[in-house]
Amino acid sequence: MTKPYKKKLIEVAIPLEAINAASAREKSIRHGHPSTLHLWWARRPLAACRAVLFAQLVDDPSSNPDQFPSHEDQERERKRLFAIIEELVLWENSTNEEVLERARAEIRKSCGGELPPVYDPFSGGGSIPLEAQRLGLPAYGSDLNPVAVMIGKAMIEIPAKFKDMPPIHPGIKERQFYRNAEGLAEDVKYYSEWMREKAWERIGHLYPQVNLPKEHGGGQATVIAWIWARTVPSPDPAFSDVRVPIASSFLLSSKAGKEAWVEPIVDRATKTIIYRIRNGGTKAEIAAAREGTKAGRGANFRCLMSDTAITPDYVKSKGKAGEMGQALIAIVAEGNRSRAYVAPTEMHEQLALSAKPVWRPETNLPNDPRNFWTVDYGLTTFGDLFTKRQLVALNTFSDLLHQVRAQIEADAAKAGLSSDPTPLRDGGKGAKAYAEAASVYLGFAITRLADRGSTICGWDSGYTKIRNTFGRQSLPMTWDFAEGNGFSSSTGNWISCVEWIWKVLDAIIVAAPGNERQHDAQTVDYPNNTVISTDPPYYDNIGYADLSDFFFTWMKPALRPVFPEIFGVLATPKAEELVATPYRHGGREAAEAFFLEGMSRAIINMATQSSNLFPATIYYAFKQSEVAQEGISSTGWATFLQAVVEAGYAVVGTWPMRTEMANRMIASGTNALANSVVLVCRQKEATAEAITRAEFIRALKRELPPAIAELQAANIAPADMPQSAIGPGMGVFSRYKSVLESDDNPMAVKAALQLINRELDEYLGGIQGEFDADTRFTITWFEQNGLKAGDYGTANSIATARGISVESVKHAGIVESAAGKVRVLKRDELDPGWDPEADTHLTIWECLQHLVRLHEKDGISHSTALVLKKIGDKAEAVKDLAYCLYDICANKRQDAKEATAYNALIADWTELTREAATIHDIRGDGQTRMNF
Repeated sequence: MTKPYKKKLIEVAIPLEAINAASAREKSIRHGHPSTLHLWWARRPLAACRAVLFAQLVDDPSSNPDQFPSHEDQERERKRLFAIIEELVLWENSTNEEVLERARAEIRKSCGGELPPVYDPFSGGGSIPLEAQRLGLPAYGSDLNPVAVMIGKAMIEIPAKFKDMPPIHPGIKERQFYRNAEGLAEDVKYYSEWMREKAWERIGHLYPQVNLPKEHGGGQATVIAWIWARTVPSPDPAFSDVRVPIASSFLLSSKAGKEAWVEPIVDRATKTIIYRIRNGGTKAEIAAAREGTKAGRGANFRCLMSDTAITPDYVKSKGKAGEMGQALIAIVAEGNRSRAYVAPTEMHEQLALSAKPVWRPETNLPNDPRNFWTVDYGLTTFGDLFTKRQLVALNTFSDLLHQVRAQIEADAAKAGLSSDPTPLRDGGKGAKAYAEAASVYLGFAITRLADRGSTICGWDSGYTKIRNTFGRQSLPMTWDFAEGNGFSSSTGNWISCVEWIWKVLDAIIVAAPGNERQHDAQTVDYPNNTVISTDPPYYDNIGYADLSDFFFTWMKPALRPVFPEIFGVLATPKAEELVATPYRHGGREAAEAFFLEGMSRAIINMATQSSNLFPATIYYAFKQSEVAQEGISSTGWATFLQAVVEAGYAVVGTWPMRTEMANRMIASGTNALANSVVLVCRQKEATAEAITRAEFIRALKRELPPAIAELQAANIAPADMPQSAIGPGMGVFSRYKSVLESDDNPMAVKAALQLINRELDEYLGGIQGEFDADTRFTITWFEQNGLKAGDYGTANSIATARGISVESVKHAGIVESAAGKVRVLKRDELDPGWDPEADTHLTIWECLQHLVRLHEKDGISHSTALVLKKIGDKAEAVKDLAYCLYDICANKRQDAKEATAYNALIADWTELTREAATIHDIRGDGQTRMNF
C-alpha cells in the first residue's frame, strides 16, 4: 500500500556525531545563551532541537525518486543535507542569517512553501519552540507550570510583539538601528540601573563597607560576601549556653599561593569563640580548615567548646525547635586586584541581624526528603531559606518593579508609543503593554537574585565566589553559606543578574510569531496541521513543580499584575504534574501508574490532533543509574515507550543524543540524565493487525540486520548502537496492533526491548564470520582472556576449529606464544614500522589495532588517515571489528577504557574517511600529498 506521506530525513539518517558534538560544546557556552534567561532543569541543547526540527520537516531523498532515482543519487543528496545540518548546529551560526536562511529554504521546499506550526506541549525551558521560531516556523508552546510558561513567553512571544523597535528610554541610545529585540534589551538594561539606584537609596545602609587590614592596603572596601556558619547550642551541659558553629568548611581560598582560611579561637573560660583570618599555612592546617567542624558525612559535627559529638538527631531537634542560628565567621571584600578576607566584626553581624523584612514567602517546602533536605532541620518554608537582609533586598526590588513599570509606561508614551490601555496578556502593543513586557525580564532578574541570594548558597573556595542555590536539581542543606552583596561588582550582584538576561534578549532571532500558554498536555487543543516536537517529563527524574516554587514565590508578587491568571494560585500545580513522584502518590507503584496513564492521555492527544504529513519527535532522557542497572530495557524507558505505543504511535526511529556535560554536580548514582533519545513516531495504520511472538521474532531477524548495517554505515558510535537499534526494532513491534504471547496476552514493551537487544547481540556476533581466520581466533581468545596469557592447548583447539594453527596467528604478529601460554599483544607491542601495503600476512585485527593506536595518540591526523587510506577495501571490515570489540569490552569484559578507544574511533570515522580521501599517492613509492 502506498504511504500517504513522504518519508523525512530523520526517519532515515542524521549526522548524529556532529549534532552530539555541537550539543555537548553548547553546554559550556554562557553569556547570551537562552538557557541563562532563567534557570530551568534538564533543558535540551538548542543544537539538538534545531537539527531534529530540520530533519523532521525536510524530505529524505528517497521520497523523491523522480529527482534522485538511484541509491548513489540519494546518498549524494543526503550528504548535502547533512552539510547544512553540520553548519546549522554550530553555536556561532545560531545568529548567522545566511546559514539560517539556507535551512529555512530547504524546509519551505519540502513543505510546498507553506510552513506548518510546531508545538511543544511540555515546553519547559522553551528550547524547542525557540528553535522552531529561529527556523521561521510558527512556534507554539504550553506547559502546566507557571514558571515554564513565563520562560516561554519571554523567549518566543514577547520579543515577536516588539520586533525591530528602538528603545524608549530617555538616555543616550547605544546604536543607530535596532533589529529583533535589541531595543527591548537596551531598555531592560537601562531601567535595571534605575532600579539599582532607587534600591541603594532605600537599603544601602544595610550593606556597609569594611575596614581593610594593613596587609590589604588599609582603607575601606566594598563587601562581596559575608560568610556565615549555622550554629546550635553546645550539646555539653557545661556549655549549653554557647552557640557553636556547625560548619562544613573554614576554607576561603584554595588557590595556590593565595590560600586563606578561618581559624576559630576558642576560650572555654569565657565561653567565647572568635574568628580570625589566616593566610597560607601548612598542608595539615589547610586540610583541617577544609573540614570545618565536620565529624563525618551528613550532619555529624564536633563541638568546638567541648569536642563532644554533635549528632544528626541533635541538629534536627534543635533546628525544629527554632534553636538553629547563624554566626558571622568571615567577610570577603573587593581588594586590590584580588579578594580581601577580613575577620568578622560585631557591627557587621548585628546590622545584618537587625534587618526587618515586611514580607516573607510562607509556601511550605514539600515533604520530599530525597530532594528537599532542609525540612528535617526546621527550615520548612521557602521564606526560611533566606536571611532577614536577603528578604529585605528581594522585597525592595519587587516593590521597585511596580514603580519602574509605571516609569517605563510614561517614558514609552513620551517616545511615541500608543496610549492603548490593552495589557500585554490581551495582545496589547502600546506603552502599557511595552512596560509590562520590560518588567517581565526585570522580574526574572529578581528570581536570579534569589538564586544567588539564599542561605543554600555556599562559598566556592576554588573559584572564590558564591555558588548559586540550584547547583543541583534539589535543595540541599548547607551548614555554612555566603550572603552576597547585590550592590557589589561581584557574583550575584543586581547588575550582573540583569546582564545575563538582556544579553539573551539582545541575541534572540525573531523569524516567526510565537505563542506560549498555560495548559496541561492531556487536553490542550492544537492548531491545524501541527508538527509535534516535545521534551516531556522524565518518569521520576525531576519534580519540576516542587523545585520551581522557589522562583514562583518571588515571581508572583513581582509579575501578578501583568499575568493575574497565571499567578492567581498559591503555588505551582502539583497534583496534575506528570512525574512519577513516590512521596506524592503514596508509593512507587501508584506513582508509575499515574505517570503511565497521564502520559498515555497526553500522547493520544498529540497523535489524534497532529499532522500525518510529518513524524512527531519525542525526547526521552535516561538516568545513568537506570542504564547501569537495567540496560536499554530499563523500567523508566519501557514505561515511556509503552505509553507511546498504546497511544497509537508507531516508533520508526530512535536517535541517541549525548547532550549532558560530565561535570554536573548531580552525580552518576542519582537521577541524572545520562543521555537523551529522540523517538521518531508516525501515527499507526488503522488497519494494523495482531501477530504472534514467533512472527515478531521472524520479522526482527528479517528486518533488523539490514537496519543495523545502515546504522553502522552512518557511523553510529558503538556506545549509541543499542539505543539506535531500538528504532527499527520498535518499528517492527509498534506497527502491529499487538504482539501476542503464547497465552494470548499482548507482549509488553519491556519484553520487546529484550528481544531487540538479543537480536543486536546475535548480529554483532554473526559478522565475526566475515573476518579472516586469524582475526576470528583472536576475537575469541580476547573475549576469554583479555590481554592476559591463557593455556596453549585451549588456544590450539580454538585455532584448529577455525582451520588454522596458533603458529599462523603468531606469524601474523598479533599474539605471543611461548612456554605453553598464548597472549594477545597489546597495541604498544605491535611492530611500530608496520605498513599494510607491505604486510604479506595482513589481518583485520592488526589493521584495527594500529589504527586505534594512532587515533589514541594523534586523533584525526594525517598519520591516522594515511593508515586508513592504505587499509583500502578492508576499511569496512575494520569498522565492523571495532563494533564487535566495543561490545565485548563494554558488555562482557567490563573494560571501559578499552571500549572507549573503539567508540572514539567510530565517532571520528566520518572525518577520518574524509581526511583519507584527500591523500593521494603521487609516485607509487609511498610518498603522499594532501589535496586541499
